[in-house]
Amino acid sequence: MRTVLLSSLRLHTRRYVSAILAVVISVAFVVTIAALSAAARDGLTRGVSAPFENADVVATAISGRDAADLMAAAPKAGADASVVGWAELRVARDATTVDGVDQVASIATAPDLRWPTLVDGTFPTGPGEAAVDDRVAEDSGIAVGDTLEVGRGGQTSEVRVTAVVDSPSAFLRSEVYLTWPDLAPFADQMLVDSVAWAGPEAAITKAVPTAKVMASDQYVDDLTKQLNHGVDVTAIMLLLFGAIALFVSVLVIANTFSILLAQRQRDLALLRCVGATRRQVRRSVRLEALAIGVLAAAIGLIAGTALGHGLVAALNSWFPNAGLGHASVSPTWYVAAGLTGVLVTLVASWLPTRRVTTVSPLAALRPGEDVEVRSAAGRLRLAAGFVTVAVGAVLLGVSVATTEPLVMVLGGILAFSGVLMLGPVLMPALIGLTGRLTGRVLGTPGRLAAGNAVRHPRRTAATTASLLIGVTLTTAVLTGMASTRAALSSELDTSYPIDASLTVGPEGAQSLDPDAAKVVGAIDGVEQVVTVPGVRATVGQLGPLEILGRPADDGLLRGDGTELDVADDEIALPVDLGIDEPIPDRVTVQVDGHSVQLRTVVKEGFGNTSALVSSATLARLTSEPHDAALWLRIDDDADSGDLADRLDVAASGLGADLENGFADRAFINLQLDIMTGAVVGLLGMAVVVALIGIANTLGLSVLERTREHALLRALGLTRRQLRTMLGVEAVLLSVVATVLGTAIGATFAWVGVEALIRKAVSDAPLVLPWGQLAIVVLISAAAGLLACVLPARRAARVTPAAGLATD
Repeated sequence: MRTVLLSSLRLHTRRYVSAILAVVISVAFVVTIAALSAAARDGLTRGVSAPFENADVVATAISGRDAADLMAAAPKAGADASVVGWAELRVARDATTVDGVDQVASIATAPDLRWPTLVDGTFPTGPGEAAVDDRVAEDSGIAVGDTLEVGRGGQTSEVRVTAVVDSPSAFLRSEVYLTWPDLAPFADQMLVDSVAWAGPEAAITKAVPTAKVMASDQYVDDLTKQLNHGVDVTAIMLLLFGAIALFVSVLVIANTFSILLAQRQRDLALLRCVGATRRQVRRSVRLEALAIGVLAAAIGLIAGTALGHGLVAALNSWFPNAGLGHASVSPTWYVAAGLTGVLVTLVASWLPTRRVTTVSPLAALRPGEDVEVRSAAGRLRLAAGFVTVAVGAVLLGVSVATTEPLVMVLGGILAFSGVLMLGPVLMPALIGLTGRLTGRVLGTPGRLAAGNAVRHPRRTAATTASLLIGVTLTTAVLTGMASTRAALSSELDTSYPIDASLTVGPEGAQSLDPDAAKVVGAIDGVEQVVTVPGVRATVGQLGPLEILGRPADDGLLRGDGTELDVADDEIALPVDLGIDEPIPDRVTVQVDGHSVQLRTVVKEGFGNTSALVSSATLARLTSEPHDAALWLRIDDDADSGDLADRLDVAASGLGADLENGFADRAFINLQLDIMTGAVVGLLGMAVVVALIGIANTLGLSVLERTREHALLRALGLTRRQLRTMLGVEAVLLSVVATVLGTAIGATFAWVGVEALIRKAVSDAPLVLPWGQLAIVVLISAAAGLLACVLPARRAARVTPAAGLATD
């Protein structure tokens, strides 16, 4: 049997190419994911311990003010301390804001707690000195010796750059580093992670009794575990799509072996006739599968390693701030990926091998006939399919009523499994309906293509199942993301009805510059500017506030504009007013002796430093309002990053507070775009494997039907008509699977919207991205047509005489 095995591998190499390719892609996919997740893990955790290496303990759960108290207490206790925290502050050079630079952190003067690495210059040793990140220095042209102004208005620190530094990790990276005396005035604006402390622990609890104190080693271990957990969750999500690709590979390989073994049924029967036992035949075929699996897994490991390292290097080159580390794949991952590829091949070949070797030698030697199996097992499978679909549909309905995600997932799995079980009946029926149209349009080639596509129902179902899975998931993701985007857009209209606003600061000028609207309106991306009148008033116990009069909409506001409506007896206060006392139900608003009692309501989206009243109420408060704010409508296509920098510069020059809701909206949309692209890209791997399966089926079908094609040619079918027939057959398989998958995917997306999104957004709509779905259908049809090119050319080159002479 060894000779038979080697001969079979040599003779049928071309037929195994697609199966090998499917396994290669799947194994490479797993290894690539391992490399990317390892690089992300290394980038996140690398250098986490740097600020705490020489600290005795770490103080956490502290505010910026608490950090200031600890820094003040450190010299008295004979301790060294370093604040690990950041503040977003304006950074200017020569009175011009440095674009994209606003993150300022603390750098320790004590060498033992100083964690950045020196690139150029000397470390800051006291007030008035600063360090700049090397990437910022390169991008912004900041060099050692430059003078920077940090902060805005009356609260600024002027520092001289003495060093260019690099951070050991993206987690700890900042853009500008100040010594604590220069950063202390901004303590209330800081986000403090912790304070590294080298000295007596008792001094910490004495200065800040509420601080949590732990050993530095323990803190680093806990932080590393948190970061690793985040990366591992990402890897698990990615591997979920890898599992999908592997499952599709099983279908493709199983279909490949089914066709191959059906074609070799006479050869295997002859082996049985000359003395080979069933066990020997099965072992020979399974050894073939093992050899194919080992070869494909080895190629996949090499390809995945090259692709993983290449992607990490490319991402670090294209996106330096991505923070990816070293792409190292552990031996465990290699073993797991390799074994997975081999086992997938063995599992996929197991059932077809068992089925073909149960046929008796005499039955296998009879002329092959196309038999439609109507067995008891087939009827049982159909009944089980209907029951599974029904149970899945019920569970999906329950998930909509109860908004339970687990019930929804279980229902979706059961419903889709039922559809796959019904495939041998469902897919031929749908292809038959579509084939009637192709027969009328294309004539004989169209009718023959439709007949060929449904001649083997099980093969048709297995061929289209893999593509059906990929398209269903892709459609569900695209529709779900489009619906989520629409729901979030509605919520963003509520939270940010104004794209951006510039409001007179509480301690700045009493009125905006008369040319402020013209200056801001000239900024590229600003579509509309409305000057909002207002007056400085005392609002009960809340103190002085800028009171804005609600202007007319004039197309300025997002949504229907009702979110900022206020009655004449109301005053709208911002959600985040920054006071500790509860907001009273009514307040007395006083302006130059005028006093008005107003009911308080809480709204968002017009700024956090002012209040809003109706225009009639403002007229009651003052007859001479000043220009208190600018409300902006931004062009939807504007670059949010560049616009934010320009608005920040304008606000600084006008002494106004900037509220940029457009940037938040753009960030959320960017995250959705990234997520959609990533998920669709991952699912695309499964679709590619599925299309390989269609190409494989067509290629093997050409070899299997050589005599049939030759007979059709002898009866008058031209080469062009033969190629058309095979092309239509491929397009029918891919398009019908794609359309059915699109319908199922849209249904699953509707269930997801009802069960998940409407739990958070009651009026979330179901949005079908018709353009994207049409592209999916067209790509599938084009790919199916492309898959048939080589098989069709091969079939057309065979002459009728040569084809009829084929055994």
